[in-house]
Formats: sequence, structure tokens, C-alpha cells
Amino acid sequence: MRFTSHHDPSHHKPVHPRGPSATRGRRRVWAASLTAALVTAGLLSSPAAGALPAPEPPTTMSITSPPGSADVRVLVFYGSAAPGEESPVVDAGIAAIERIGLSGPAAQRFTVEATDDASVFTSERRLSRFNSVVFLTGGGDVLDPEQESGLEAYMKAGGGFVGIHDAARAEPYSDWFTGLIGARPAASSPSSVQRATVEVGDRAHPATKDLPVEWKRPDKWLNWAKNPSGEVHTVARVRESTYQPGQGAAGWDHPVSWCRDYSGGRSFYTAMGGTASSYDETDFRSHLRGALLWTTRLARADCKATITGNYRAERLTPANQAGQNDQIGEPHGLVTAPDGRVFYIGRGGADSSRPVVTDWNDPNVGKGTGQVHVYDPRTKKVSLAGELTVFGNKGGGEELVKVEEGLLGIELDPGFARNGWVYLHYTPHSGVDRNTRIAQRQVSRFTFDEATGRLDLGSEKVLLKWPVQVHSCCHAGGGMAWDSKGNLYIATGDNNSSGFSDGYSGNNPQPNYKGVSFADARRTAGNTNNLNGKILRVHPEPDGSYTLPEGNLFTGKETAEGGGKTRGEIYVMGVRNPARISVDKSTDVLYAGWVGPDAGAPSTTWGPAKYDTFAVITKASNRGWPYCMGNKQPYRDRNLPDPSKPLGWYDCDHPKNESPNNDGLVNLPPVTGNNIWYSPQGGGPDFPRDAGGVPSYKQSESTYKLPWLKGGGQAAMNGPVYRYDAANPNEAKWPAYWDGKWFVGDFYDADQPRNAVLTDPRTHGDGGLPVHSESLKKIVPVGNDHIQNLMDWKFGPDGALYVLDYGRGFFTSDAKSALWRVTYTGGGPTPAAGQLVRGAE
Repeated sequence: MRFTSHHDPSHHKPVHPRGPSATRGRRRVWAASLTAALVTAGLLSSPAAGALPAPEPPTTMSITSPPGSADVRVLVFYGSAAPGEESPVVDAGIAAIERIGLSGPAAQRFTVEATDDASVFTSERRLSRFNSVVFLTGGGDVLDPEQESGLEAYMKAGGGFVGIHDAARAEPYSDWFTGLIGARPAASSPSSVQRATVEVGDRAHPATKDLPVEWKRPDKWLNWAKNPSGEVHTVARVRESTYQPGQGAAGWDHPVSWCRDYSGGRSFYTAMGGTASSYDETDFRSHLRGALLWTTRLARADCKATITGNYRAERLTPANQAGQNDQIGEPHGLVTAPDGRVFYIGRGGADSSRPVVTDWNDPNVGKGTGQVHVYDPRTKKVSLAGELTVFGNKGGGEELVKVEEGLLGIELDPGFARNGWVYLHYTPHSGVDRNTRIAQRQVSRFTFDEATGRLDLGSEKVLLKWPVQVHSCCHAGGGMAWDSKGNLYIATGDNNSSGFSDGYSGNNPQPNYKGVSFADARRTAGNTNNLNGKILRVHPEPDGSYTLPEGNLFTGKETAEGGGKTRGEIYVMGVRNPARISVDKSTDVLYAGWVGPDAGAPSTTWGPAKYDTFAVITKASNRGWPYCMGNKQPYRDRNLPDPSKPLGWYDCDHPKNESPNNDGLVNLPPVTGNNIWYSPQGGGPDFPRDAGGVPSYKQSESTYKLPWLKGGGQAAMNGPVYRYDAANPNEAKWPAYWDGKWFVGDFYDADQPRNAVLTDPRTHGDGGLPVHSESLKKIVPVGNDHIQNLMDWKFGPDGALYVLDYGRGFFTSDAKSALWRVTYTGGGPTPAAGQLVRGAE
């Protein structure tokens, strides 16, 4: 804006003329003396809905206010400790903020005043006339102690602050100002302008909701002396792989814009805006506009959602009593009921007080107890709902010491509140043939009796069953999920040994027990006529049967020359060990994760290392195992007569199942690339490819597409997509910031992921990489006394996150096995609705 002074200008420091335009006026700003009491009265006491007091009489200054702005004012301070003329950045910044104030809906417009005179913070007129103060300064010690006290009092009274780029260098000796800004630049930051990609993770804040998720723009990118993540609410990060960050690089988590409720007011900082051309960008002005709407109280926003201190992790179940599983069995899965109860299962392992039978001549070999417990949030008590006798208390596998069968999955019918139906995925001990070492896996429906709080075991209706070999451990899978159409998804492991293929492709055709292969995943995951190594999709019917929905990978009627067949239940093939799956019912997109093989490093002979995998699945598909992994990286074939010698590389686009153990189709559907994969070396490893598309698999040539994760000992545990429900009255629900974010994690808690990621709906069904990632390790806390071994996690109807910690042993439960609840304690958006400027929404 322009104004003309009717006051003696000799009392005030003049504003330097800005820019070449002769039409631009000279700026002066006058403000009142400031005490906390006066500011409080000015900012928070107003005649209607927090409206600011009227401006000073026109005898002091003449101001043209935008219509409908409720006298909202923004002060731009551009004072700098550096001598000389003001920066072109300042000129461009003030002009852009003026333009923002005059644009948009009438109710969101504001007046802009600019000054480089720091006495504005202590002069006799009130700073409280301004809804927000913008620091567009070159930095340095620009305020004396009295002036800083004035700014601090202004914030304590509920004021707003926006810092831009070099504002992070202002007041370098002030701890309070460091808190106001949130972080200080590192000693080393790039000085040149570089084009980079900004990941815009907050899709709800007015400063970012209209920006592209991947925002490509040039700027000067600052490094930080201390990463502020977790202490501020980060709304955007810069992706360091897209520019040269220099010696002060932060890594994958490099915040660039953030906000927080600070010292009684609202503070927003962006490290962008370091070039004059920034202010010509429509998206950057949109970014500033949203920041100003929030800090001026023209709009509300949540600037607490990623501050780790705003979450509480509470262990819900104590340790079992000695010799009992009265609180929890060997944790293996959970589901929440509509009324908030949590049903969770124990796979079948027992504590050390119970015998483990490993002798196949003993009828009790591998006999265990799968348990269903229920946690009731109203009573905060646990009850045992039912027990199944399962094959799963160790006693299996070629080592005769372990087995992954047992009670593997649980889901409640969509009409559970009405019909009480519970679906269990398990391996009954009664179905084991000790001679052939073949068991029957099944999904059964039971009825939960509300009167007794128990499963009616006599009500069992077997929905689906299929054979599994139990001579050799492992890979049972187990997760289940529903879509909005009443289709049930069932995840099954490849029922294959981890050995005999050097930790690479599970494709050794030789080892078998009485004619049944146990080391060739082409018999299972790669077989169109086998239900193992798959994600099945069926539609359960009220009578306990099922029908096949349209759109599965096969109809069950396909045949090929030589008799190869298909199973119509298969929705996804080519998965290794998918312990956890989920469906976002708002989109009916399936999300899954599975554990990779054991090779610790890539091999130029055999192919990729251990890749644990997460995938967004929008349609029926082949996900590659045991032919290809990651982003369609092939393995080498091995076959008779000598499996130790390699044959050709598999063709991911035209895979063939030529195993002697295959009774399905030879020609398989093409492999779809996966979205997330990680090895012990890092996240998203990739290699240069030859003319035939085969990667070099040379470690020295590797690049990493997903630097925010890394493996080691790793076991992928897929999680849910969070959906925020504004109508949910529970104040502990996770905030809207997390809406639409997909939770991916790992059983282990060292370098492995525990993250919320954003994917691009345009590409994620075809293996598109995530566009943003947010660490959850301080929110879903890791460590021996916290949630160290993540086994399952789901959101309840209360909007809280429920998590199973497996414990610290294997094939058993122990004192650390527990159900946890993670709730949000930060409160709602700010400012309070009653403190919005009159007319704001």
C-alpha cells in the first residue's frame, strides 16, 4: 500500500525509496509503545470475534484498506545489520506481500506496511495494530534488547510472525528468537541458486494445500545447524538428491518450511524466498499467502501435528502371569471393532513352561494354542475370547525347531456389530498328515457371543482351505482385509524354505519331501494353480461359502497346453511372505508388504540382494517373486540338472514358469514394479542396465532412490492408510495432517522404516515411487522399553493407533509382548474459532 504522512516525519527514520519505479512512494511506519498488557488488550480484546482495534485517526496516516479486511494489517520489517542499499529480494518481497494482501476473497485481504526502522517495536504507538509481523531481513543483530522484548511481548499476546529465508540469521544471540524461527543456518550452506524438488507433505495447511506435492523450483537452500524436525511442524522438505547441498547436508529429512504455536502466538518460517525471482512465482506467493492467512488470524491451521511431544504411547496390556497367556499370546495380528474393542491374536507359540514337541513320530508334534484376546477400552481389561489347537508351536521345519504356521490372521465381518462374525486364518493341528508332512490351511468364520464374550467354536464354517507343506519352514503370510464391496483379501506366504538358493531367488527345484518341493517358489508363488504366495480375493456369502468377484487375476477356467490351470481366487501372485495387508476403503486400493530373501548383498551371478517390499495395488497383478523384485530387477534362473549353475536371466515383462514343480500356466502375467523396496545397503537400490534391461548388480554402481530407509535384519510390516474423520468427537484422534498417508514399517527398529508416506495416485498402481515420507520413530516410539518389534498396527474408530509389539524372543510371548495405543494430545487447530478476525472462516 502507499500512504502519506500527516505527521512530522523528522521523528522517524525514513524508509529508503525502493525500486526504479517513480510511482512508488516512500514508506514510514509508526507504532505505539508496547507492554504485554497493552498488546494483550489490543490483540485479544475486541468488539467482535477477535477483530483488531480500529486504526489510529486519519490525522496520523491515510490508509487505503482492502474492502472486507476487518482492518487486518501486516507489518513487513526489512531492517538489516548489513550496511548499504536494501536487497532486491526485499523490494520483490514487499511488492509480493502487498499484492497478496490485495488479492483473493475480500474477507481475506489485508493492508501491508513496511519499514526498516526497528524502533517500531518499542515506539509510543502500539505494535498491536498489526495482525502479523513479517521478517524480510538480511539477518544480523537487528534488534536491541528492548526491541526484542517488544516483539516477544507481542507474540505472548497472541501475535503472528512470518520469517522468510535470511530471517533465520537475525538476532543470532537470542535463544528466544531461535525458538521463534525454529532453526539456525549451518556454517556451511550452498551460496548459489539451484533448482530442487520440494516435497510438500502437509496437504491441509493453507500455506501448502494448493501446492504440488513435488514442487520443482530454484532457490538458495539453507542447511541447518540442528534439524528442527519433531520440535516444529514441518509442512515442506527439500529433496537433497535433486541439488548439491554441500557439507552441511541434512540427509533425506531436510525441512524447508515449518510452523508452530510459539510463546502465545503463531510463527511460520520458510527458508525459501532467497531470490528476487521467487516472488514472481505463483506457487511461492500462494505459499506466503497461506502463511499470512494463518498468522493474521484470517484462517486456522494445525501446526502441531508432527511435533513429537504431542503424542502419547501407552502400553495397554501388562505382562502375562507366570505360565499363562492371560493378557497376550505370541502376537500376530489385530483388528478393531466398531465399538472400540481390540481383537488380537496369538499365533501358537508358548512360553518356556510348556513343552515343544519336535518328534514327527509323536502325534503332538508342533501342537500349539492359537488365542484370541479382546481389549475393552471401557473397562481397560483383557479377556480371552477363544483358543484354537493349531500346528504352530515350533516343531516344524527342516531344523525341527521352528514353524510359522498357526493362528495367522483375524478380521471382523463388516456387519460384525449385527452378526458377530469373526474370520480366522489358521492351520488346524488336526489337519496335519505326519506321513507326508502336509497340513491344511484355512479361513473359517466363527460367531462371537456377546453374552459370554467368547467365540462359539461350534459355529465354525470353513470358508476356504488349501494344502501347505510343513516339512520345511517357512512363509505363511496371514493378513486379511476387507474392501468397501464386502470382498475379503487373504495374504498367503510362498510356503517355501529360505535355504537352498543362497538367499537369492527361491527357485531350487531339487529339494523335496516325498515328492513335494519345499525350496522352489515357482511351485507356489509363481504358480497360477496354487494359492500360496498370493493375495486372494473372495466374496464371503451368508451361508459360509464364497463367490469370486470380477477383476481377479484369473477366472479359474484358463487352461494351457499340457494341462496348466489357474485358481480364480488369486488377485495378486508373486509375493513371498505378506504378513500384513490393508485396504483403504475410501478408494478400495490394496496396500501390502512382504519380506524378501536372505542375501546380504547383490550378486552379479544371481541378482538382487534381500529386498523387503511394499506395494500399492490398484488392480490384479503379478508382483514378481521368485522371478523379479523391486522395480523389476530380475533373478538368474537355475534348473536341473545342476541348480548350482546359472542359466539365463528372467524376463520380467514375459515371465515363464518352466519349473518341473509347476502345474499352472507356463506363460505368466507381466511383472508390475513395486513402490518401495530396501536392502541392507539402503532404500530403493538400483543399478545401470544393459541393452537387455539386466542390472549390473555391482555394488559400486548402485544408486538409492529411497534414501529415507535402510535395512539390515529386516521384516516389512505394512500398515494402514489413515483417514481423518472430522465428525469423530474423540480429541485423541490423529489430526488431519495424516489423512491419506500410508503407514509402512518394519518388525525391527534400528535403521528400518517406520514412516508415513504419500504416493501419487496417477502412478502408484504402476510402481511409482512415494513422493514424500515422514518418520514416525519418535511418535510410535522405538526401543527396548517401547515398541521395538512391530508386528501389526491399525487405527481404531477412535482415531488412535493400536500397535502390537511382538516381544523380544521368537516363537513365544514374553514380558515385552504387548498391545499399545498411540494418541494425539496436541489439541485442535489455532487460533481458536472465537479468535479469528471478523468475517474469516
